[in-house]
Amino acid sequence: MKKLLGMVVIGFALVATQVAYAAGPGRHEVELGEDGLHKQPWFSVTFKDVREDIEAAAEEGKRLAIIVEQRGCIYCKRLHETVLSDPEVADYIKANFKMVQYNMFGDEEVTDLDGEVLSEKKMLRKWGMVFTPTIAFLPEKAPEGGTVAQAAVSTMPGAFGKWTTLNMFRWVRQKGYNGEEHFQKFHARIIAELRAAGRLSN
Repeated sequence: MKKLLGMVVIGFALVATQVAYAAGPGRHEVELGEDGLHKQPWFSVTFKDVREDIEAAAEEGKRLAIIVEQRGCIYCKRLHETVLSDPEVADYIKANFKMVQYNMFGDEEVTDLDGEVLSEKKMLRKWGMVFTPTIAFLPEKAPEGGTVAQAAVSTMPGAFGKWTTLNMFRWVRQKGYNGEEHFQKFHARIIAELRAAGRLSN
């Protein structure tokens, strides 16, 4: 835990009003909500009952992904503006995942898989999440009991570039976590294919 604390992002406070950030080529604008978190129009707004969210995602043929952010997080801002607003990334996530946003210091109630109800800030401490952004990927079916930290099939702490982020979502969707191919090897293979296809210059 102490090692992770050193990775915590200490952001500068932002005005808690709706702000639209300039989007790059082919990207949509990213809004800043009243809670100070950046919002994608395709994020799912739920009651944050994890079991229900896993089941709702499954009914749509999707997987549940939880993204943890905090007000003033410059890395969250970068992730939204350069990666999640990229049409290729956004389209893939929308088609395959139900993504729910959690506030590192929020007060909304969250119901864990074991039935415990806590505020976002207390639940995220329970799950051991101290870095923003963090994306936790949940299994296709909700396990009986346990916590999100125990059930997550993979967790991505940090803001990575387009291909690392997109490939993580693809790897989870293809159930690479079952052991057929380690993510790093999967990612390297996809990058090699992109280079061969001329989509990457180096």
